[in-house]
Amino acid sequence: MTRAVRSTAPAPQPSGDGPGYRPGYEVAAERILEHLVLAGLEPGARLPTERDLADQVGMSRTVVREAVKILSALGRLSVHKGRGIYVAQPDQSSWQHSLTHFLPADLHQVDELFEFRRHLETTTARLAAQRATPAQVKAVRAAAHQSARAAQQDDTDAFSHADDTFHTAIATAANNSFFAATIDTLRRLQRQVTAIGLAGLAGGSLRDAAAQHEVIAHAIASGEPGHADTLMAHHIDRTTHQFQRHIRHRITPTISTPTPEPHTTTREGHSCESPT
Repeated sequence: MTRAVRSTAPAPQPSGDGPGYRPGYEVAAERILEHLVLAGLEPGARLPTERDLADQVGMSRTVVREAVKILSALGRLSVHKGRGIYVAQPDQSSWQHSLTHFLPADLHQVDELFEFRRHLETTTARLAAQRATPAQVKAVRAAAHQSARAAQQDDTDAFSHADDTFHTAIATAANNSFFAATIDTLRRLQRQVTAIGLAGLAGGSLRDAAAQHEVIAHAIASGEPGHADTLMAHHIDRTTHQFQRHIRHRITPTISTPTPEPHTTTREGHSCESPT
């Protein structure tokens, strides 16, 4: 960030206390956060002194001091008397807390995971069909083709990698960083279910899953948000059903009764049963 002329007042704002007015400490707090991002400062990194920080954000030292207090209270900065100002280590939020207590063989928690995943991934598929750039469409299609090649070779490891790449590419094509970050976390939790809750149990047909990837990619490339949403919903539903069935079998093998899996055919004629 370039050095700006120090000011004892906030950045120009409409006069009065109307909707456009912003106190100086709010503007300073925003500029400090921008500085953290532009400077690439990670948790634990030390910031400049208040005086130097005031110069960098173009605000008075007094206003910057108030901004630092606010950012400290919000958990973004950590102030150590006599040592300086640091980028705070993130507190363990309730979201993070739930992740550390996730039980991959607990059917109820797996149900919740897939319910949340269905909601998010149908939305990202729909948004991707509306927002994807040509390069992003190409990435989604490439990942779908990669999963198809892995399925033809019955290469489970390669398919798993392609599957992650496919869903991540769609989340990226939605052009919303919060969706992309959250889906990445959900995919990591699903890998725990596969490795622990379903260890030693075979999944469903890789070819069926790859076929679903192909038609979802086609709907996104064709700019069909409603169809992409529907196809992704079927994809996640089949995944959920298979995980539930296998986990029930693992937990209560003597009373588990196989349930016929629903069969949905897309307009392209591919089965929508998925192990992914």
